[in-house]
Amino acid sequence: MPDTIKKAWLLASRLHDGQRYKTPEKDVSVPYLTHLGAVLIEVNYVLSQEPGLNAKLTRLCAILHDSLEDTSLKDEALSEQFGDEVLAGVRALTKNETLPTKRAQMEDSLARILAQPREVAIVKLCDRIDNLSPPPPSWPKEKRMAYREEAELILKQLGAASPVAAARLRKKISEYIVN
Repeated sequence: MPDTIKKAWLLASRLHDGQRYKTPEKDVSVPYLTHLGAVLIEVNYVLSQEPGLNAKLTRLCAILHDSLEDTSLKDEALSEQFGDEVLAGVRALTKNETLPTKRAQMEDSLARILAQPREVAIVKLCDRIDNLSPPPPSWPKEKRMAYREEAELILKQLGAASPVAAARLRKKISEYIVN
């Protein structure tokens, strides 16, 4: 498994090269790979606390969760390299941007995630745990409130997949600053 995880990490590094991730500090961003690593750290914590999960699927989906949405990677290439189960998980984690609203996109994605093994839901929970770091200062209060509400929806829909991730997300939601 380490070779497959390393292969996914190197692919994600190439695919997301040049992309940046905003931090809470004004005008400070970090390489996007930082986010993928943070999601992987959350996933590894859940895996250490909840035995019996498919660790390989969870880790691969964590590393590749934004690869179809934010890069030029195609479904066929993802399937060829990591298999149909990983493709299905990453596909479910990818927003359908043809839907008219962010809410519709999120609800559609959550429904598709629920049709996957619970490991995919764990990745989404861990993704939102990391995304609930303090928001960038440029975000207006309305955007921060909407983001917290979306996190609450994710927790409500997917929380049963992992008591550990659900507890972490619940804590992050309670600490999230909207003022």
